Amino acid sequence: MQNAIVETNFTFPRQKSVYKGKVRDVYNIDDKYLVMVVSDRISAFDVVLPKGIPYKGQVLNQIASKFLDATADIVPNWKIATPDPMVTVGHYCEPFKVEMVIRGYLTGHAWREYKAGKRELCGNPLPEGMVENQKFEEPIITPTTKADIGHDEDISRDEILKSGLVSEEDYILLEKYTKELFKRGSEMAAEKGLILVDTKYEFGKKDGKIYLIDEIHTPDSSRYFYADGYEERLRKGEAQRQLSKEFVRQWLIENGFQGKEGQQVPDMTDDYIAQVSDRYIELYETITGETFRKTQAGDVAARIEANVSSYLNNIL
Repeated sequence: MQNAIVETNFTFPRQKSVYKGKVRDVYNIDDKYLVMVVSDRISAFDVVLPKGIPYKGQVLNQIASKFLDATADIVPNWKIATPDPMVTVGHYCEPFKVEMVIRGYLTGHAWREYKAGKRELCGNPLPEGMVENQKFEEPIITPTTKADIGHDEDISRDEILKSGLVSEEDYILLEKYTKELFKRGSEMAAEKGLILVDTKYEFGKKDGKIYLIDEIHTPDSSRYFYADGYEERLRKGEAQRQLSKEFVRQWLIENGFQGKEGQQVPDMTDDYIAQVSDRYIELYETITGETFRKTQAGDVAARIEANVSSYLNNIL
């Protein structure tokens, strides 16, 4: 099995700084470009799990790249090139401090809140009598704050505007783009026998213009159900067949971990890690309709550094 890349420490041409997120390491090149290295780290409940998942970074980067290309007519995006299977190079943008989450179905976090008795989520009223995984009449937007450290928090449109996190003019556009991107993603998923259940988008600004940034429609940022059997499973109250990171969250919950203080991450065996890797590859092949080609094992970090440095030397 390929060694998972869980840490990077590159020095690229004209590099100014590096930001290390839960999964992605983002290198600032001269305040002009960003080099996003998608590691094999995996996070759940806002906690980075101790072991990486082979090929996860390649899967996420290549899915995001495909969907960025497929939605560029809706909103400009930050992507310029993918010089390595695990890397995207793009425009340096100033990110908005909110994530635009959109939900077409009552599941995951929304269901947990609903089950606990909440009938409003981020300013969206939720009707009585809904069941887990039921489709909303119309998708709802449930933004979260973008936390540098710790948990992202639910926030409503009114709270965003009142706090000045985003101007009203910009927020109207963010909502418009979010709905249109979700519609396009849902249509593309349906073509492959999938349902795009919920997802999140991040946006930034460059020269006064809004760009879609980061990943989109990947199993880390989105939840997919298989369309076949959805209605029957809903009617019977059965769990849906899904391709997303939710199965990792469920495994953690079953093993006594939800990211709360004092809880310990359960041991991830080699067999379980291989299963997670296979699930990510399954989603890639299902959502893209293409065979996943594993990049050759070996010194993956050296390959990334050589590919990115060569690309930057050509554009700087």
